[in-house]
Amino acid sequence: MNDPQTTERLLSRFVRYASMDSQSDLSRADAGIFPSTESQKTMASALKADLIALGLADVALDANYYLTARIPASPGLEGKPSFGLSAHYDTAGDAPASGVKPVIHRNWDGKPISLQEGFSLDPRNDEALAACVGQTLVTSDGTTLLGADDKAGVAAIITLAELLLMSPEIKHGPIELMFSPDEETGHGMDRAPIERLRSKAFYTIDGGREGELEIECFNAWKVELTFTGVSAHLGAARGKMVNAVLMAAAFISSLPSQESPEATDGYYGYFCPLEMHGEAEKASVLVFIRDFDEANMLRRLERIDTLAKATEARYPGGSVSVKKTRQYGNMRQKLDERPEVVNLLKQAYEIHGIEPIMNPIRGGTDGARLTELGIPTPNVFTGARNLHSRTEWVSIDQTAKAVGVLVELAKLWGAYSDV
Repeated sequence: MNDPQTTERLLSRFVRYASMDSQSDLSRADAGIFPSTESQKTMASALKADLIALGLADVALDANYYLTARIPASPGLEGKPSFGLSAHYDTAGDAPASGVKPVIHRNWDGKPISLQEGFSLDPRNDEALAACVGQTLVTSDGTTLLGADDKAGVAAIITLAELLLMSPEIKHGPIELMFSPDEETGHGMDRAPIERLRSKAFYTIDGGREGELEIECFNAWKVELTFTGVSAHLGAARGKMVNAVLMAAAFISSLPSQESPEATDGYYGYFCPLEMHGEAEKASVLVFIRDFDEANMLRRLERIDTLAKATEARYPGGSVSVKKTRQYGNMRQKLDERPEVVNLLKQAYEIHGIEPIMNPIRGGTDGARLTELGIPTPNVFTGARNLHSRTEWVSIDQTAKAVGVLVELAKLWGAYSDV
C-alpha cells in the first residue's frame, strides 16, 4: 500500500490509540476479573464508536468487551467464504503504560534517538532499526512503553476496513473483525464469542518485523508451587523451624539456568520463574514453562515434579504442592490440517512484494487459542519491535505494508471457493 493519504490516516489512528490507557492486569485477570482493568472498557467503547462511524455492519460490544464487526462483501461476492481479522487492544504490564506520549520521527535520518529517563534507540545496536532509515517511526517518550503491541494491529485492521469501504474497485468477500481484551494476561480468548463468529479462518495482526508470518508457537503451561514450612521462634529454631522462603529459593535455584528465556532462542524451550511470595511458614512460586515439542513439554513437567520432591527431601518437615495449568498449545499441527489458510496468506505477501519470514513465535497469541478452538489463525507482522519495553518502536511504513498484505488477502479470499 503506497497511498500517502491512507498511510497518514493509519499514523494518526495509531497515535490516538497508543495515547489511550488500556494496560491489562495479570493478577486481576487470574482472579477472574474480566476485562481486568476499567481502561480497557474505555478503549473498547472508543473503538466501537470508530467502527460505527466508518459504517461497518453488525458492530457489537458484548458484556465481556469483545468488539466484533463485519465488512460487507462486494456486490456479487456475498456467498464467498468469510475470513476474520483479530487484534488485542490491551497493552502489557511489563513497563509503565499510563499516559503514553507517542513521538513521531518522520523520514528518520538514522541517528540515535534519545528518550527520557536515560533510554535511547541506537541503530548501531539494532539491525532492524538500522534498516528503517527514511521511514516514519513512532516511539514512546521513554517514560512508558508505546503499546504498538497490539495497537498497531488494531490500527491496521481498522485502516483496512476504511480502505475497503472507500474503494469499491477492490473486490472481496465478507470479512469479520474481532478486537479482544486481556491478551497480555493470557486470558484473551477465555470468553471469546465463538458462537457469533462465522469465519472458518482468522488472522491475528500481532507480529513484529516486516515479513513475519507465524504459524507455530510454544506449548505453554504455568505451574504454581506452594511451599509449606514450620514456623518457630527464631531464638529457638534449631531443629524445629523449616523456612518456606528458603525452600522456594532452593527450588528456583535448582531450575536449569541454561534453560531460561534469557539463555535460549529459536526452538529451545525454557523454565521461567516469574513470581515469588511468602514468609517462613508458607511461600509460593509461579513458573512458566514453554516448549515447541509436546513430548519435551511433558518431560519439563515431570522435571518440575522431580525438583519439587528434591526440595522436600532437602527440607524434612516441609512440603511442596504443585498445580499445573495448560495455557495454550502449538498451533502448527492444526494449521497443517488447513494448508489453504496459510497458503493464501503467503500468496498475499508475495503479491505485495514481501518474502515471508517463517520463524516460530517464542510466546503465544490469541491466534493460538483460536486455533485450538477450531478456527485456524496464523499471525501477521505489524512492524513493531522491542515490545513490552520503554524502547518499543514501530515503523508506520511497515504497518502500512501489513495493510497492503491484508488488501491482497481480501482479494484472494474473494476469489477463493474451496474452503
